[in-house]
Amino acid sequence: MKYFGTDGIRLPATQFTSDFIMQIIAGLAAYAGTNKKVLIGGDTRESTEWILQDLATALETFGFDYASVGVLPTPAINYCFFKMGFDFAIDVTASHNPYTDNGIKIFERSQETDSGAKLSPAGCAAIEAALASPQSYQPVSISDREDLHDEALALYLEHLRNYFSAIPGLTDLCGQNIAIDFANGATSAIGPEIFESLGATVTTLHLNPAYGQSINQNCGSTHPESLITAVTANHLDFGIAYDGDGDRALLVDHTGTLVDGDDILAILADYLHLDSIAVTVMTNQGLLNWAKQNHITTSITAVGDSNVATAMLEHHIHLGGEQSGHIILPGEPTGDGILTSLIIAKILQTTKQPLHTARSIITKLPQVSLTLPATPAQKQKIAQDATITSIIAHFTEKVNSECAGRVLVRPSGTEPLIRITVWGDDEAKITQLAHDLCTTLKEKII
Repeated sequence: MKYFGTDGIRLPATQFTSDFIMQIIAGLAAYAGTNKKVLIGGDTRESTEWILQDLATALETFGFDYASVGVLPTPAINYCFFKMGFDFAIDVTASHNPYTDNGIKIFERSQETDSGAKLSPAGCAAIEAALASPQSYQPVSISDREDLHDEALALYLEHLRNYFSAIPGLTDLCGQNIAIDFANGATSAIGPEIFESLGATVTTLHLNPAYGQSINQNCGSTHPESLITAVTANHLDFGIAYDGDGDRALLVDHTGTLVDGDDILAILADYLHLDSIAVTVMTNQGLLNWAKQNHITTSITAVGDSNVATAMLEHHIHLGGEQSGHIILPGEPTGDGILTSLIIAKILQTTKQPLHTARSIITKLPQVSLTLPATPAQKQKIAQDATITSIIAHFTEKVNSECAGRVLVRPSGTEPLIRITVWGDDEAKITQLAHDLCTTLKEKII
């Protein structure tokens, strides 16, 4: 598909013109009909504000019934549209990307999971078709619509509390001292309330729910440096970093060590006594080794939490996720950063162990990740050019023979990048091989 990647549509914000948005809604109408209800909301980037306005105009033009929740995290929008009786949700966000980008995530009701799910391939294809053959439409004026932000926020907070209570263990977080980095993003609309209501003492960082340019700017899960400083300098128990739309979380232990999605999956699977997990090809070999040693079956998918969710559904797996911090908890349809961090906090409280100890159950293999800027044509060349395929195969064989490791080269589904990841038992050697591979590929795709 031209526009839909691994996580909806994501582009420079300037490409989301009013006409582009009109064609997206035209495609949605072709897929679902117009007698449907749509809930819209998004993150805090400045472009989200006007994209939401253009979405309202487009939805009005095509006769959809709709309402807005304003700024809320992606998992909150997904949860609330289903519980509030809407047929679709449109979430305006570019997740961890800089404020200059934006995106569209669309959710629909799923009969298989009795919850919200990302738009089906048929729905995506209908929107792609509308964007490929744009038609002229006469926009209508927007009528007054009810703001459902407060109602949705209360509903989501209730869900967090209920889920927390349902997990076995202690019922509060009294005595925990933590720092939370909200990335100046959508989780800022939630704030520290849920943690504080359970008794934790919270130091907040980058908590700004206003539309602007500060989302993910040197903060959040992609830039945890300030969180690491806050945790170590103030001798806190641990830290939490969300991404811009709040569907993922990374942690920092009291030593300043980053705790990623692989670590989190192991902690959860161990505590919940699960016998299977779903992970992606990006998973560190250390998690796979730990799972095998503990007789935990692993289902390995392509990158993308939607692929993880599909594998979980097909194989009746209750827990899955990505190294980047997308964790799909039992009974949940998609990743939820706040909920994940909340449950990890409960596990630490119940087991009376620091995060540093909890995450030590797996031993990571050294891993090096590099990125190579690439145009859509160059990204396509990576997958189709026989010479490049041969180069990757050569380096894969070299890494495997010299470092007992593996290589993954893939076009990013959300950014104009080619991602290169190398695992192995010799960090210095795989670092050199990763840079050599990156240099070689750069020469071949330009």
